[in-house]
Amino acid sequence: MRSLNQLRSDASRIWSAALHAVDAKAAVRKCVTRRQHELRAGKLCLDLRNFGRVWVIGAGKAAAHMGQALEQVLGKFVTGGLLVTKYGHALPLKKLTLLEAGHPLPDANSAAAGLRLYSFVKEQVAPEDLVFCVFSGGASALLSLPVPGITWQEKQACTKLLLNAGADVKETNAIRKHLSLLKGGNLARLLAPAAVVSLVLSDVVGDSLETVASGPLVADPSTFGDCLETVLRLDLLDRIPASIHRRLEDGTAGRVPETPKPGDPALQSVVSFMVANNSTACAAAAREARRRGYRTTILTTRLEGDTRQAARFHMSIAEEIVSGRGPARRPACLLSGGETTVRVTGTGMGGRNQEFALCCARPLASLAAPCVVASLGTDGTDGPTDAAGAVADNTTLPRSLKFGSRFLMESLDNNDSYHFFKRLGDLIITGPTGTNVMDLHIILTG
Repeated sequence: MRSLNQLRSDASRIWSAALHAVDAKAAVRKCVTRRQHELRAGKLCLDLRNFGRVWVIGAGKAAAHMGQALEQVLGKFVTGGLLVTKYGHALPLKKLTLLEAGHPLPDANSAAAGLRLYSFVKEQVAPEDLVFCVFSGGASALLSLPVPGITWQEKQACTKLLLNAGADVKETNAIRKHLSLLKGGNLARLLAPAAVVSLVLSDVVGDSLETVASGPLVADPSTFGDCLETVLRLDLLDRIPASIHRRLEDGTAGRVPETPKPGDPALQSVVSFMVANNSTACAAAAREARRRGYRTTILTTRLEGDTRQAARFHMSIAEEIVSGRGPARRPACLLSGGETTVRVTGTGMGGRNQEFALCCARPLASLAAPCVVASLGTDGTDGPTDAAGAVADNTTLPRSLKFGSRFLMESLDNNDSYHFFKRLGDLIITGPTGTNVMDLHIILTG
């Protein structure tokens, strides 16, 4: 039987293999190659001599890494560009300007970055140019350019209300699109008729291009009516800023134009490529787990819903494996990926991955075999913390008792998973990883 120390060591090596597989620089270089003036992106072949200038623009937590890769591939052909990333995720770039802004909530620099990008495209991009657009998770918050009549502070307040009320990423992004001059296909309208190659690092369940970065270059299937329905369902209509309330009401009534829909001419010159996603990470994790002798099952790469319910579901499978009735015999590895949602009712600090691990602590304590749960965000950031996630095992609950008999329950009630795991020394700290393909959950049984 494998010890907890061995399981913890293996979990670390498994998530490291997953992160390596979705490295943003490597993913871009694999998708885009150049031989002299001939450039290939996927099955697309372009002669760079046929374009006036070549620009690189975009945003996201991995934007700097993706920009670095494109500078290397394009070499002398790149003219310049503008990228926006999260604070602390910057890298040195040669020809591209890099701005930093707020995430997960937009701030003044997000608004300034949105205006800078809008002005850059209007003033620099010509019809005969080629534009590479790179987008990864976080771009929705990092580029904030609300429609006239709505301030970035009002948009920020609305986003915070949505997140705390349990809105998922699709619902949140649909509303962002309908409040923005860039999202929901509006950037494509701005760039047209220049040729556009979009490189996307997916951070959304199902890899929908309409959802990553709030779909600045693709048709938007959501409507003002959908947005209003979300707000009503979450009982936020009387809590969101009045300007946003009016915008959604006006849009639903047809008094405000909709976002670009399929068939819009502005979208015809855009070609998009998905360079990496959560499936890539889970497949690499599975290969490493099997290499280490674990009977491995990928449960899903599309995990959604309530974080606590997801944790209970995973632990129920672990309990069956330990009892000999599960889908695999020990030593076993369960993997899943996706993005769950925490309903915030307390005033503590944490993120969905730390909350996932915290919810596993009590059932782990009752298991009759060694078991480790590791949950982390592939971008290295879990919620508004410096941790990527956390690790829990059979000893987590017993070790927490030295901080009080109710320490676990109080931490759960207050959504304070960060301080719980910090005191136990079980936070996963990776720093910015340069990628972002949602979350990874690893359960190992010895």
